[in-house]
Amino acid sequence: MLIDLLRTRRSIRKFTAQPIEPKTVDLLLEAALRSPSSKGTNPWELIVVTAPETIQQLAVAKAHGATFLKGAPLAIVVCADPAKSDVWVEDASIVATLLHLEAADLGLGSCWVQIRLRQRGDGSDSQAFLADLLGLPEGLEVLAIVGIGHPADTKSGHPHASLPFDRVSYERFGRRE
Repeated sequence: MLIDLLRTRRSIRKFTAQPIEPKTVDLLLEAALRSPSSKGTNPWELIVVTAPETIQQLAVAKAHGATFLKGAPLAIVVCADPAKSDVWVEDASIVATLLHLEAADLGLGSCWVQIRLRQRGDGSDSQAFLADLLGLPEGLEVLAIVGIGHPADTKSGHPHASLPFDRVSYERFGRRE
């Protein structure tokens, strides 16, 4: 059941050197391509990166939070075309979420690297850096990079007691029962 997967899934930032099998990459991509989108526009594009030298460059695409990618055998760059949909951020976010869930279902670890509205360590724009690195056409925006690999360590899921149920309202904001 999905709830069982959600109870155990955690963001993973340390991976073994074991590569991801092509058939596993195919399953990850199928899950992402089955993503719902507003009005069926599918404004997203995915770039699969396995070349270690390119992954090393992805790891410096923003000032903080991307260095773990250096150890990932697979990175999937989630992009979208704002001209195709005014809710491209939401549509691309659903794709990235499905990548995370499918990775967990396959026994893999994953972690999201936010790119949209981020800068590199030198203050330059992360989007421009990645557009150049990956040969993106003008207008295609990078939402995030999802690093994926075989987990190098294990983490327990978050305990039920730690869930923020105090942020749930019933019928009206603030009504907790």
